[in-house]
Amino acid sequence: MAGQSTTITVNGVPHAVAAAADTPLLYVLRNDLALNGPKYGCGLGECGACTVLLAGRAARACSISLQEAAPWPVTTLEGLEQNGVLDPVQKAFVEEQAAQCGYCLNGMVMTVRALLNVNASPSRAQILEALQYNLCRCGTHVEIIRAACRACGLTEQEECQT
Repeated sequence: MAGQSTTITVNGVPHAVAAAADTPLLYVLRNDLALNGPKYGCGLGECGACTVLLAGRAARACSISLQEAAPWPVTTLEGLEQNGVLDPVQKAFVEEQAAQCGYCLNGMVMTVRALLNVNASPSRAQILEALQYNLCRCGTHVEIIRAACRACGLTEQEECQT
């Protein structure tokens, strides 16, 4: 049963959503707002495929409710690009060809963006720590780490040895 209307701001745009307060944010984003960046992976907040930014911080959209998310601005993968210009993290992932099937990329990109939001110059160790709970089943971790390092300004081989 749909609940009363809840207003949530996603990618800078307020949306009135008629859904129960306990509806997972992921369902609202995909089903009501037709945003395909966040993916359904595990449904338990453990794989990272559904990662979004809540007030600039990484959050698992499958395990946070509409009601919990509504007070905060939500940014999805689609909201990173501005005026036709990719976010530097998105650009780095493209340049490093850091995808195979691409299912995990939403979570990887959003997690790196969240890290950069709080630390403009993270070390390789901090990048690895931030990404430790994002799963990639295809095995593109080497390319993902290279892309994350590039996005974080670690371009020298010795700075971001994989």
